Amino acid sequence: MAALEGVEVTGTLRERFDEILTPGALGLLAALQREFGGRREELLRAREERQRRLSAGGTLDFLPDTATVRADDSWRVAPPAPGLEDRRVEITGPTDRKMTVNALNSGAKVWLADFEDANTPLWDNMIQGQLNLRDALDRTIDFTDPGSGKSYALGPDAELATIVVRPRGWHMEEKHLLVDGKPMSGSLFDFGLYFFHSARRQLEKGKGPYFYLPKMEGHQEARLWNEAFNLAQDHLEIPRGTIRATVLIETIPAAFEMEEILYELRDHSAGLNAGRWDYLFSVIKKFRDRGPEFVLPERNAITMTAPFMRAYTELLVRTCHKRGAHAIGGMAAFIPSRRDEQVNKVALEKVRADKTRESGDGFDGSWVAHPDLVPVCREVFDGVLGDRPNQRERLREDVRVSAADLLNIAATPGDITEAGLRNNIDVALRYLATWLDGAGAVAIHNLMEDAATAEISRSQVWQWIYNGVTLKEGEKVTKELVERLLAEELGTIRAELGEAFNEPRYNEAVALFKEVTLADEYSEFLTTPAYERMP
Repeated sequence: MAALEGVEVTGTLRERFDEILTPGALGLLAALQREFGGRREELLRAREERQRRLSAGGTLDFLPDTATVRADDSWRVAPPAPGLEDRRVEITGPTDRKMTVNALNSGAKVWLADFEDANTPLWDNMIQGQLNLRDALDRTIDFTDPGSGKSYALGPDAELATIVVRPRGWHMEEKHLLVDGKPMSGSLFDFGLYFFHSARRQLEKGKGPYFYLPKMEGHQEARLWNEAFNLAQDHLEIPRGTIRATVLIETIPAAFEMEEILYELRDHSAGLNAGRWDYLFSVIKKFRDRGPEFVLPERNAITMTAPFMRAYTELLVRTCHKRGAHAIGGMAAFIPSRRDEQVNKVALEKVRADKTRESGDGFDGSWVAHPDLVPVCREVFDGVLGDRPNQRERLREDVRVSAADLLNIAATPGDITEAGLRNNIDVALRYLATWLDGAGAVAIHNLMEDAATAEISRSQVWQWIYNGVTLKEGEKVTKELVERLLAEELGTIRAELGEAFNEPRYNEAVALFKEVTLADEYSEFLTTPAYERMP
């Protein structure tokens, strides 16, 4: 692999990695990092300053400086791009070889090819995932699983889901690629490699390079993405506006800037998505030290009908359709069980009710985590959409959401119980052990969990300790109680897994869990110290 001045690849170069880490691709990555790396760091510092204001008693509100953008009814985002007109059911998952084939064949309209929360950012995962996407576009991805002997092959192009890639959030770095001696942005790394290798391949298939943008906190961060898109398109001499991006509204600051985010990306926008689990994580994180008014009940008790969640999702639909954009609903994380029909029946009823609510609210489509849920989601949205590709014409002018509505955390019904505390510990431990072992999408208790689940779980534990929450049973949540329950839950997991229990890996998970729940200072992201533990 030819050297490029100022660019150093420190990750292991395995077979075929040179097909992705080409001089041309590295040149685009270096250009992106040099142009935008400093601005990215400034925006991350702005996040820290906002957190300081909130912790000091400040609040969130719609921005007075951008009121003219919200008041101007004339602007619209770009029309839907080829392959993104109809998004009634989308499937999510990591970019390993098996998932790539299964997701594309699933019958979903869109596959969110995930380099973020459903993926562990091991160097091999990041580069092999790029190879898998390129091989899928070249139709050279067919393979036989050596363990099961099962063969995997792509169906006809016309039946495959549209690929939409989710790069890592702005806070993550790629430590295995140094530009001028510094690790480059994980966001720009993932985006740049996919765009360089796959943009023209997608265009040749009549679609285009499409992205899901995670964890943004405001329109300035969206502006940075827009400028990165323009640089990349100019670099490859692809017309500006070819890229399309859907923004996940999964932080509470972003909920106050939805119109501005669409405006900044308007020539590249494909809409907004209600990233419900990360949104809950953000609510907990931003108001973690603000007392009982901002303490949510245990994770499993919080539903989408909670007043602050209804306000957020209804405002999202209203905002998108006002500007001609798609509004995409949240995740159905249930994994069907082949052993327990009763579990399936109850869970499918919940999925159907969730998708019925979303389609009735005006969403144009929704997410599922498993191919067996595609027919359920599709059936519900078919019932509302019929032959129409979407319902963007439903303007939801009846929706009126205030800042107070978005911040009405205190009205959320539900308890905090010992079982809820134990569940947070159990799920976080199981997820972390698997994440550190290289997998980011983990089946736990019949749910497909990703990093957002672990983030909510550990953040709630930290917040309950900090605020001295008393469990429904009467015991106060303390560091000592959490340590005792942690040991008990670890013992339960060890007994359940038997010989499959990985002692060293779970010891690492315990140490990491303690670091992010028992420390006096809160860690902004669990994945940051976890990534530091990776080779």
